[in-house]
Amino acid sequence: MVNRIVDDNCYMGLALLEARQAYDIGEVPIGAVLVLDNEVVARAHNMREAWQDATAHAEMLVIREACQRLKRWRLTGATLYVTIEPCPMCAGALIMSRVNRLVYGSSDYKAGAVESIFNIVQNPALNHCLEVTAGVRADECAAIMKDFFRQRRK
Repeated sequence: MVNRIVDDNCYMGLALLEARQAYDIGEVPIGAVLVLDNEVVARAHNMREAWQDATAHAEMLVIREACQRLKRWRLTGATLYVTIEPCPMCAGALIMSRVNRLVYGSSDYKAGAVESIFNIVQNPALNHCLEVTAGVRADECAAIMKDFFRQRRK
């Protein structure tokens, strides 16, 4: 159990680095990392503004990269780390790609589809459910978002 907590903190740190990269280029600072067998398979951050693509969320990009790298669409056994609770689109992609576990930092009370508004990833009506760990480095994950939007308002 202690190793899992240490690993979760470490991998969330990598997701926070991705979020910082997004922040630095004017994207909403959300970062994601996909891990399989204790190896980082893919990393990504939001690219919606740069690519003018509504689907270019960190989670979608990291899933796409992992599938290409692994040459398969089923990401069974993988854990996705993301700084903010996934939206409905991203939660659906986690189900469809068969990710086993989701670890996220801060809740999203405006669009969260894991616990805040909906719970898509553990809906028993779907053919796959994820294990969820919420609140890993939540203060840091929330702080980068708050700082980003505070700066945007200036």
